Amino acid sequence: MKTLDRFLNYVRIYTTSDHESSTVPSTRRQFDLAHLLVKEMKELGIEDAHVDENCYVYGTIPASKGCENCISLGLISHMDTAPDASGEGVSPQVIRDYDGGDVMLGTSGHVLSTKKFPHLKGMKGCTLITTDGTTLLGADDKAGIAEIMTVAEQLITGEIPHGKICIGFTSDEEIGGGAELLDLKKFGADYAYTLDGGNETEIVYENFNACSAYFEINGFNIHPGDSKDRMINASLVAMEINRMLPSCDTPTHTEMYEGFYHLTDITGNVEHARMHYIVRDHDAGSFEARKKTLLHIEKTLNERYGEGTVTLRLVDEYRNMVEKIMPCMHLVDNAKAVIREMGLEPDISPIRGGTDGARLSFRGLPCPNLGTGGHAAHGPYEHVTEEGMERVVKIVLGIIRKYAFVNCN
Repeated sequence: MKTLDRFLNYVRIYTTSDHESSTVPSTRRQFDLAHLLVKEMKELGIEDAHVDENCYVYGTIPASKGCENCISLGLISHMDTAPDASGEGVSPQVIRDYDGGDVMLGTSGHVLSTKKFPHLKGMKGCTLITTDGTTLLGADDKAGIAEIMTVAEQLITGEIPHGKICIGFTSDEEIGGGAELLDLKKFGADYAYTLDGGNETEIVYENFNACSAYFEINGFNIHPGDSKDRMINASLVAMEINRMLPSCDTPTHTEMYEGFYHLTDITGNVEHARMHYIVRDHDAGSFEARKKTLLHIEKTLNERYGEGTVTLRLVDEYRNMVEKIMPCMHLVDNAKAVIREMGLEPDISPIRGGTDGARLSFRGLPCPNLGTGGHAAHGPYEHVTEEGMERVVKIVLGIIRKYAFVNCN
């Protein structure tokens, strides 16, 4: 089956995760894709393919003859789509021989424009896959899944030498839980790559340090006619918290290695308010300083309005994988070499986010990230090309060949 056909099948399956849920996985619908993938893997001949109770899919392709003692590589993608936009009822548009111009996204009124996305002009002549403007597409990360499945098929049916290949599809990556419960012993890889990114030549081994900051604000509500020096308006305190943060340290005003505070949610009234920030920084020292700033705001406002007015909860999410990748830079170097051998230039840049690979690297499985060819994730402008996905398949197969006769000892 072609990568594109797989991809179009997968994106139509509703797998959005839910950050409000306390279950694992956060949504039972992720099992729908998991069971389909296990079925397809078994049909390919991956005999041990299975899904566990946490909606993690495992499967192993044994080493080819002569490569039994070689390095074992893992390939990982996630099945859930982001809660930022609807992932239900995805109806992809497939535009063959794309003309390089603006694209109307169904009848939604949304336009995928070359002004907003200049790289589209370089996709002229390709088969472009977009949304219909009412949902996200799901290339993040179903493009990665389709690419891994195509790699698996070519390894099983072809004559490419390879060590043991360990395949893993995870749940809940989009809400920060994707790698927590992957059984590394059962997975069985010495090293791994996540396929979960943008441009197909992308190689990522630096990511943000990340945490979430939750503010609870308790006000004091009293009749406004009798409130002088007594009322504490929780919504106004919430606004005060935001004013105490640097106005230029937001995603809108930062790039590359620059960190930020991002207010994602705010609700409230006079009596009670809630705020949620995500906090990001590549530098570990600067990241800790950002958390100290938030704690200082909590302390200052409680001194001003009374203890218990503001409560801050910080939840660490992931750390910068670079310190775990640096001792095994062959993972990056081999990927760069393959891309250059294809006549392309590797895109090495720090990711302004995180991946399963960051968590896995700190759990003991060094795991940089490769691009999937997807663009504009988490919204109605998400798009990918068939040619980009096929290039990723070739890149992954090239990396596997590089390790085919490298002994893990």
